[in-house]
Amino acid sequence: MKNIRQSEIPGSHRGSFARDDHFAVILAGGDGSRLRSLTSLISGDDRPKQFCPLIGERSLLERTRERVAALISRENTFFSLTRKHERFYQAPLWDARPEQLVVQPANKGTAPAILFSLFAIVRKDPDAIVGFFPSDHYFANDAAFLEHLKSAYSAAEMNSESVILLGIEPEKPETAYGWIEPSESLFGEMKMSFSRVARFWEKPSLSGAKKLMSEGCLWNSFVMVGKAKAFLDLFRQYLPDMFRMFDMSKDMIGKRTEASVIAAIYSWLNETNFSTSVLEPAASKLIVMRVADVGWCDWGEPNRVIGTLSSLGIKPDWIGAVGT
Repeated sequence: MKNIRQSEIPGSHRGSFARDDHFAVILAGGDGSRLRSLTSLISGDDRPKQFCPLIGERSLLERTRERVAALISRENTFFSLTRKHERFYQAPLWDARPEQLVVQPANKGTAPAILFSLFAIVRKDPDAIVGFFPSDHYFANDAAFLEHLKSAYSAAEMNSESVILLGIEPEKPETAYGWIEPSESLFGEMKMSFSRVARFWEKPSLSGAKKLMSEGCLWNSFVMVGKAKAFLDLFRQYLPDMFRMFDMSKDMIGKRTEASVIAAIYSWLNETNFSTSVLEPAASKLIVMRVADVGWCDWGEPNRVIGTLSSLGIKPDWIGAVGT
């Protein structure tokens, strides 16, 4: 059993217990093009959404970091980034060690971002349990989300060969989200229950979304937890060429030669989406956890951001200028 220690980390949840083998990766390497019309109004430059303060004074990256810090130790939190955004992430991540910054030479999609991060983490702990967290999510109830997250890490410990997906109970028949259809199980409709995944549905029609909602399907949050080995096994099976390139170069990661080696790998990569290339074909191997009462929203589009702020009674000056 690994040691358990108490970590005092700045944030809204102090004094949480963090295990040595628990890791987190905050995915912050995207270009945020769908939200550019809004973020450019707020920041006055071309920074992606994750580096922009859409609510209050802290950026989405900083808010995600604070949320994750309630459960995962500061030194075990890694950041998936893209080199061209360096001027935007330098300041908020000033206190992170160089090995915690998994800097891609280019944005080639979520699959290489996740795989590169995994190889960086297994250098530190081959038995790591890793959670992946998009940096553009809003939670109305962080405390409730963290309770779900604790259960997900525990489930990953007990189900070492499976990846746990956090599926959000839908509030409406959303057509712009991906959906997860759970397999039938005795406790499948209960909050914080676990089920095998039957299949994925990507951005259904309105009638399709209504049907999925009526059948107990869940929004795909893209928050995932599992043993690093379980994630690597998925890559080995479903993206073998990509896995092989990183695996052959793993001894170079963390060394002075890393940048040139990774640049060579990325020059050969096509843009690859982890959901469509790995999760969808691996559906039967995955587990979904039913997450409720967290007030989740994916802030990938301006209307979602504005809708959330309006529900909170917040009306920044820039709202009237969006779309003009």
